[in-house]
Amino acid sequence: MQVKVQADSGKMDVNQAKQEHLLALKVMRLTKPTLFTNMPVTCEDRDLPGDLFGHLMKEDPSTIKGAETIMLGEMLTLPQNFGNIFLGETFSSYISVHNDSTQIVKDILVKADLQTSSQRLNLSASNSAVSDLNPECCIDDVIHHEVKEIGTHILVCAVSYTTQTGEKLYFRKFFKFQVLKPLDVKTKFYNAETDEVFLEAQIQNITTSPMFMEKVSLEPSIMYNVTELNTVSTGEEGASTFGKMSYLQPMDTRQYLYCLKPKPEFAEKAGVIKGVTVIGKLDIVWKTNLGERGRLQTSQLQRMAPGYGDVRLSLELIPDTVNLEEPFDITCKITNCSERTMDLVLEMCNTSSIHWCGISGRQLGKLNPSSSLYITLKLLSSVQGLQSISGLRLTDTFLKRTYEYDDIAQVCVVCSHMNPES
Repeated sequence: MQVKVQADSGKMDVNQAKQEHLLALKVMRLTKPTLFTNMPVTCEDRDLPGDLFGHLMKEDPSTIKGAETIMLGEMLTLPQNFGNIFLGETFSSYISVHNDSTQIVKDILVKADLQTSSQRLNLSASNSAVSDLNPECCIDDVIHHEVKEIGTHILVCAVSYTTQTGEKLYFRKFFKFQVLKPLDVKTKFYNAETDEVFLEAQIQNITTSPMFMEKVSLEPSIMYNVTELNTVSTGEEGASTFGKMSYLQPMDTRQYLYCLKPKPEFAEKAGVIKGVTVIGKLDIVWKTNLGERGRLQTSQLQRMAPGYGDVRLSLELIPDTVNLEEPFDITCKITNCSERTMDLVLEMCNTSSIHWCGISGRQLGKLNPSSSLYITLKLLSSVQGLQSISGLRLTDTFLKRTYEYDDIAQVCVVCSHMNPES
């Protein structure tokens, strides 16, 4: 792939500008070229120019033959300015020190540092001095740095050397550039009835050029397994919901969805999962222009821990559709989220549409901290439509405290003689 070298002006110290140096320092940014764009000019045949504009565009070597009115041409162009640098991209620069004098220069040491708002980084490939540099010869170096901070960056290039008379000289130049933010990332968390957590990540391209989204993944914390919900099952392999070529146009926003489920060794530890706020971090990789790659990793994403109280009741198994006035079973999971042992009693209260089958006030026995038990209950509905399951009560006989559970799930009730497909 062709690489373009572009010169950038530097700023020299005031004191050293008064002295003439034997060496010349040139710093250039390495960047890829861009595709040439031309502005097509057309007119109707009955206008005064006739087919003049069309004829000129066909003879223009920068246009695509047969598609002259398309702005994008076949040629590459070299940018005439420093260009933008975005967070997550790699900044590359070419440093050259040339001996402009007629004498041999000794002990040349070239040092390149990058100064940010928080730190100073040494980017020099070698910190050893060059013993001799003959006239019209040069010392070349290429530096690379993955930009990880937003804001002003200053590339400080310092050169020290010794003349033939033994005089030690020193000068440096400063090259300032700005690092911009390429993406705007927003996240939302949804806590499911079970211990599952759903993460929605909204990613917006805030640059002025399209991006190819190579990878957007979630690296979960140690307690969770993650499932990406950004594919559609088509045969053996899943196809991306964004198509084969995942381009994100400027100022466009895209939503990514992930499901996090506790690992088996942590799933039964209700007290541990209850307090987990750290979910993981997003890893985003993209390409721009002619394949320049950028990568961003967010900080650890944190959610607000759901408040389950001392006792948590969740539904593990429930049918989607049931028949009117016909009993059906549900499986409930009761978890002790407190730090003490409980002695629980289950009460079932009928509502206007939901009727429980069985004995209310049954003893469930003692439940240790962070332990769970599963019970199967039978009920029926006397009203058609989408009905909410409510009316469960748990009482801790030790503290005489009652916990109420309403609207814990919904079920669709249909008439038994109706065709479900209708």
